[in-house]
Amino acid sequence: MTRIREHGLRVVGDVHGDFNAFRHATATDRFVIQLGDLVDHGPDSAGVMELMLELLEQQRGLFILGNHDRKLGRALEGRRLRRDPPLEETLRQISLPEYEGLPERVYEAIDKAPTWLRIGRSLFVHGGFHTAMLSLSPVPGLGEMSAPLSRALFGETTGRMQPDGYPERRLTWINRIPEGMTVYVGHDRRSTDGRPWRRTGRLGGTAVFTDLGAGKGGHLAWIDLNEP
Repeated sequence: MTRIREHGLRVVGDVHGDFNAFRHATATDRFVIQLGDLVDHGPDSAGVMELMLELLEQQRGLFILGNHDRKLGRALEGRRLRRDPPLEETLRQISLPEYEGLPERVYEAIDKAPTWLRIGRSLFVHGGFHTAMLSLSPVPGLGEMSAPLSRALFGETTGRMQPDGYPERRLTWINRIPEGMTVYVGHDRRSTDGRPWRRTGRLGGTAVFTDLGAGKGGHLAWIDLNEP
């Protein structure tokens, strides 16, 4: 893509409705790859989605599908989901009169969003890496669940629940990243110093975790890449 060749990339972590931070992150000539979870929790999910749609229309950026984005897409399909106050607030916001037509446009964007993306030696995905991502094209995010899609959306879980009510996650997938490859993910807030968290696995590949808690009391992270 011409913009990437000329200006490089900006990789943006989980936004979760933090419109002001996302507005600053996207004020760049770089091509923006946002790593999913645009909506829920923060104050302005509707504004975030409008801005993301503008980036898509201008071919200035794209977003990788996150689990919260998939949940919104399934709700817009009319599926019955268990009660989820952050999702209900997002649905309320995008259905306000001043956002006429936004739910339909949001659904179309979610339906088309890639579940992972590989550029050179970089792979961009919301939840975690699966070796199938090296050979398979991205699978439809609103389609039937599979092992690669589950990993892309939710990372790797142990099957146990943590005291905070969220699934316990493990990171053994980092050890399967090939040498020389970097996987950029969101979803899992691992940093303790306010900067993206990097780990190198047994094969020599690297994972970079970009979720720093935007919309949930933390802040939004982004990373600029000149040669992905």
